[in-house]
Amino acid sequence: MRIKKTNDRLNWMLLFSLIVVSELLDLFFPSVGIIKFASLFILIGILPVLIHFLKGQSRKDDELRINKLKLKNIFDTLDIAIWSHDLKSDALLITPGIEKLYGYSSIDFYKDLDLWKRVIYPDDLAVLDERAKKLARGEAVTSEYRIVRPDGEVRWISDRGFPTLDGKGNFVDFNSVLFDITDRKESEDLYRSLIEMSPDIIAVVSLEKIEYINEAGWKLVGASSPEEVIGESALKFASSNIVHSIRQKAGSFELHNQEKLRFEFQVNRLDGQTIDVEMAATTIFYEGRSAVQVVGRDITERKKTEKTIQYMAFYDSLTGLPNRNQFRNHLNEILAKQDDKMLAVLFLDLDRFKIINDTKGHTVGDFILQKVAARLAATVKNDGVVSRQGGDEFIILLEDIDKERAKHVAQQILSEFSNPFEVHDQEFFVTPSIGISLYPADGIDVETLIKNADTAMYQAKERGKNNFQFYSSNLNGIYIRKMEMETGLRKALEQNQLMLHYQPQVSLITGELVGIEALIRWQHPKHGLIAPLEFIPLAEETGLIVPIGKWVLREACRQRKAWESLGFHDFPIAVNVSVRQFEDDHLIEYISALLDEFDLKGIHLELEITESIMQNLENSTIILNKLKELGVLLSIDDFGTGYSSLSYLKHLPIDKIKIDKSFVDDIIYHSNQGKMVKIIIDMGLNLNFSVIAEGIETNEQLHFLKENECKIGQGYFFSKPIPADEMVEYLLSRNEKNGGIPF
Repeated sequence: MRIKKTNDRLNWMLLFSLIVVSELLDLFFPSVGIIKFASLFILIGILPVLIHFLKGQSRKDDELRINKLKLKNIFDTLDIAIWSHDLKSDALLITPGIEKLYGYSSIDFYKDLDLWKRVIYPDDLAVLDERAKKLARGEAVTSEYRIVRPDGEVRWISDRGFPTLDGKGNFVDFNSVLFDITDRKESEDLYRSLIEMSPDIIAVVSLEKIEYINEAGWKLVGASSPEEVIGESALKFASSNIVHSIRQKAGSFELHNQEKLRFEFQVNRLDGQTIDVEMAATTIFYEGRSAVQVVGRDITERKKTEKTIQYMAFYDSLTGLPNRNQFRNHLNEILAKQDDKMLAVLFLDLDRFKIINDTKGHTVGDFILQKVAARLAATVKNDGVVSRQGGDEFIILLEDIDKERAKHVAQQILSEFSNPFEVHDQEFFVTPSIGISLYPADGIDVETLIKNADTAMYQAKERGKNNFQFYSSNLNGIYIRKMEMETGLRKALEQNQLMLHYQPQVSLITGELVGIEALIRWQHPKHGLIAPLEFIPLAEETGLIVPIGKWVLREACRQRKAWESLGFHDFPIAVNVSVRQFEDDHLIEYISALLDEFDLKGIHLELEITESIMQNLENSTIILNKLKELGVLLSIDDFGTGYSSLSYLKHLPIDKIKIDKSFVDDIIYHSNQGKMVKIIIDMGLNLNFSVIAEGIETNEQLHFLKENECKIGQGYFFSKPIPADEMVEYLLSRNEKNGGIPF
């Protein structure tokens, strides 16, 4: 009789085990049916063996012991605890797994039936009230709470209870499955904290409805709580076009694919304001349904900076007129669709403006330039486009015009400039010299038309200023020097007429030397020392820049090694590289060979490139990445004078950006008081670039740059460009002073 009862109890426990395992699999693997099926299959496979042993219990007690051991092993491998309490007989059965979960012995639980409650973490006791209500109604309930083990360790427990009520609704039997979910809960808590603490927007959208959004997200859209956002349509915050586009593109992704959709768009805040955001989206499962997870950030300030820099790239910040880039682009567009209609290019230079600028200061000069721009625009009106080329030079384009009409406009300009310009209650008389070239007689491309108008303007200067001259082929005498220079430039390399001067780059924080820039000079046998501004454009135009550039790289590396042999080695040598050099298929190979030849590391060489590399971004990106593989440092020279889309620039392997001297001059000579410099510094810091300012000449400039966190500078304040032998003396003198320059 005892054996039969035991058999019944074991059979019941076995069937209950199958139910428990099924529930566990359903809890842990709700979407993985094959795992659940396989696990049940294993247990079902064991079942006939156990039944075989149970049928023989009446014959052999030893077999009963073996069966008990096998059943115990099953529960031990499941690493769970089962609590079964027959309330009628007050019979309690607890599996050994309780000891692993709670750290107490099974005997402790048999002695104290409320021990499982006593060890619950105090903050989680409230769970028991709701649990008791559901059990009293005969409902199965799963509770999650923390317990405190004897050693003080806190663990998470999942407790799934199955009550049994008799016909009268009395609680007669209770079974519970307990297992440790600490790892899962800690992972969930970590993930949740990362999501909620993230400064980026993180949200889940399903069927265009926002299912989840983190704190950064709901605050960004101006909500005071997540409830104001969750459940709302995504169309409330973004245009239907962008929402449908995201849904369509995201829907085309394979769910196992790691591809992410990236996009920028505008978000409508609850307060009616609009902000720019950058986001990435991918498909996920959320609560059993396909959804789209988006991660993004507010880029409103970055967009404003981009627009500012773009404006500065195409418009003159002082006068608001189109600048050199914009004018050339516009003229190119006109020429591309020009038929037989004539157009005129007027090149205008202010007479004696430099005298006013030098004697009255740049502030007065800036006011005059602004008034000049306004007067030119008012004179030309809708007949043409007025642009500022830089300094006191302006260019005007007149479309669909003849020579007489061009002459009339030039005369009008001269007439308007006969009236003085008033600045601070003082009158200034400024006159223009104007050169005019006509399309197509004087040129059919931008460069030729501007060059010939420039030539005619110099003729006007020679004829007493304050007049205009049309271009004539007889004026080409001005370009005889250029032709001589081109011929001489071709011989300059072989006749050793080129040399390098060097200018130090200094830490604005410590005064220590952090780099040296190599600057080319040409010692012409007839014309003497020629500055690079005069012959480099010619070298670019003729293609001579490629062999000259190779010579500069080699000479700079040789000199860097020579300084290293004297004990000076803690700085890179910076060399300017032109866009034409980037078109040389052997550039990478040549630089790599130079580094090997002079036993230099990549970080000993810094290449300064201009923003014009963006014109062929794909090819430039490949070359820049190969240079970074060599360890070479890369910097953008004259930053802000061209146009770089930040969305591309931030993905390039750039180390530094150099603020052009014209912007540094603005710190003390311009009404904007260095605002452009501050914008560039802030942008560089945000993109993790080092920022170097060139052309520093005064203490005021230095103080402004340091105050705005510019770390590196160069300019006459520290040293003019000097020959190699003088640079050695400079380096030695710094050593004697034990390092930096006191500011």
